[in-house]
Amino acid sequence: MQNAILGWSRSVKRLVVVALDVLMALAATWIAFTLRLDELHQPTEAQWWVYALAPVLSVPVFVKFGLYRAIFRYTGQAALITTAKAITVYGGLLLAVLLWQRWPNVPRSLGVLQPLIFLLLVGASRAMARFWLAGLDQSRHKAEGRLLIFGAGTAGVQTASALGFSNQFVLLGFVDDDVTKVGRSINGMPVLAPAEVPDAVARLGVTDILLALPSASRERRNKIIESLRSVPVHIRTLPALSDLASGRVTVQDFKELDIEDLLGRDPVPPDTALLARNLADKVVLVTGAGGSIGSELCRQILLQPPRQLLLLDHNEFGLYTIHQELQGLCQIQGLEVELVPMLGSVANLRRLREICETYRPATVFHAAAYKHVPMVESNPAEGILNNVFGTLNMAQAAIDSGADRFVLVSTDKAVRPTNVMGASKRMAELVLQALAAQTSHGTTCLGMVRFGNVLGSSGSVVPLFRGQLARGGPLTVTHPEVTRYFMTIPEAAQLVLQAGAMATGGEVFVLDMGEPVKIMDLARRMVELSGLSVRDEAHPAGDIEIAITGLRPGEKLYEELLIGDNPTPTPHPRIMKAHEDFLPWPVLDQHLQTLRQAAEHSDVAAIKAVLQTCVHGYGEPVPQAA
Repeated sequence: MQNAILGWSRSVKRLVVVALDVLMALAATWIAFTLRLDELHQPTEAQWWVYALAPVLSVPVFVKFGLYRAIFRYTGQAALITTAKAITVYGGLLLAVLLWQRWPNVPRSLGVLQPLIFLLLVGASRAMARFWLAGLDQSRHKAEGRLLIFGAGTAGVQTASALGFSNQFVLLGFVDDDVTKVGRSINGMPVLAPAEVPDAVARLGVTDILLALPSASRERRNKIIESLRSVPVHIRTLPALSDLASGRVTVQDFKELDIEDLLGRDPVPPDTALLARNLADKVVLVTGAGGSIGSELCRQILLQPPRQLLLLDHNEFGLYTIHQELQGLCQIQGLEVELVPMLGSVANLRRLREICETYRPATVFHAAAYKHVPMVESNPAEGILNNVFGTLNMAQAAIDSGADRFVLVSTDKAVRPTNVMGASKRMAELVLQALAAQTSHGTTCLGMVRFGNVLGSSGSVVPLFRGQLARGGPLTVTHPEVTRYFMTIPEAAQLVLQAGAMATGGEVFVLDMGEPVKIMDLARRMVELSGLSVRDEAHPAGDIEIAITGLRPGEKLYEELLIGDNPTPTPHPRIMKAHEDFLPWPVLDQHLQTLRQAAEHSDVAAIKAVLQTCVHGYGEPVPQAA
């Protein structure tokens, strides 16, 4: 019967609902008369006018309030409130008519009693329809998981309400560390203490835990997630609070737990004056604008806002994607920033000069680079032409056009590099250091910002692991002892902007990346937080294997951020200033000429010879674990 009802046309469903409302209006009138007169009512004379008046008044009011446009099986609290408002208006009209007409044998109190009874009947009918028709969906779709919600606050309760319209999960209760909530219930669901979770998982067959803590600090989230690592459940999370502000939570909002919750830190609030110093109402150019770092730089630059934001990338799709996104942000934020997407390669000096002479950027952020270690190791000539001479080209074009500031986005792999990619980035730093020491380049301030891996970037291990998990494993780790520094993309981009504003010329700024993370531990965490177990010799029945593949060509076990050991603090607690030795421009220029010839002729031996001469640490043996 449920299938037959759902198969009716929309017009037929509305007619049926209107007919039921008419019957309930009549029934409410009869019950009101019976209660008021204290006997089973048999209408006489003028009392018939009240029976006729009830549907004549109620149906138009219900139409006006949109009650016949609702989908009953998705009816919620908002729809019930609308129903109450509609019946309040109807009751007011009914009472006004009864007071005006003063029909004999018709009590005036009927104008209050009948609408109350009518409200109960209509509300009950809508609620019964919702649960009855929703039962059909439950019979069609078996729930995929059994869920606990960690967080009995507004977001958690809102999520629980949304689950009532979905059959993806069966909600079993809430978890909260607020002792005033533990032991109580919310909409019939118990609120458990965190210590009770392992027992509840085993007893209730919980498969998933949802973190409904959008406003919690990252430190608190880290502690909660770490406490759940030993529990065999899949941990999911809600979006950030800002993403929830615009509408009700739905099951589709659930996300896989981001590893940022374990590795990231609560960012230090930015110095807004420092951020805006070289951006507000200026022309700003970002190279590599379609990449992970470049695109985040663009998002944050846009908020300052500049007068004009130039987006340069040789990847057409990446450039199109970030341009479309930024246009949307401008509309949402009400920003009047001119966005100029430009296709071009930093290896093309003529194109760079044309751009700089046409638009005269005041600030340039150079994020364009080849950064995948094995790829550049296999294509060293292209890596040199793009990373070294692309930086030189962009710096020369910026200097010649009178740019105020040029900031290179560098990497920790430039420190004592064992691969061509890292050596090419250190050569790019040397280029800027040597140019900054010259007095012939005018007033352009040249600076560099060096940091480690960013979570979620195209070169990060996190999306690699996530894809391998989705395929059932194995997760591939190059060495059991390999470690890396990690930082979230937004924090890294924000610090780059602030460090660039601090530059006075030739400095190498180093970002505080926190503690290094062992990649093997990261792989284990990702497996465990997916509700799975690691398969190894001690646990042969585990779900996911972690395979050791061996270090790739040029890969180091440990990355470093400093060549020397004498960093200087800056006004920002997460930004340090390194003092690195460099070659004077006349000396470096000779090496660059040799390097260019070698790269243009794909002479790998000659390329590496120049790198060994200029870059401290390149060519030394790869450090191995003790």
